Amino acid sequence: MAISQKSAEFLLNSRLADAARGSVEALYDLGVTYSTGRGGIAVDLIEAHKWFNLAALSGDTRSQACRAEISIEMTAREIAEAQRQARSWLSGTVLGRNAA
Repeated sequence: MAISQKSAEFLLNSRLADAARGSVEALYDLGVTYSTGRGGIAVDLIEAHKWFNLAALSGDTRSQACRAEISIEMTAREIAEAQRQARSWLSGTVLGRNAA
């Protein structure tokens, strides 16, 4: 069954909202979405690493494993960019305020 673009955008926005509220499951789901292209989203390993990294910071072992797996396919610069984006996202979310 194909997923429509509108449905894909809704699901992505829903997961982003859940992630901003601190849902580790949403962080993991976003990592999977960007690492596999699920739902018609373009594969983006930097974006995937960012989301897996954020979930891993909360102790999610699945995300730790996925982050390690995709890191093999990334350059050091790409990993550094993903980490920078994760720090930036974290500083503006509930997770960042809870960590402080």
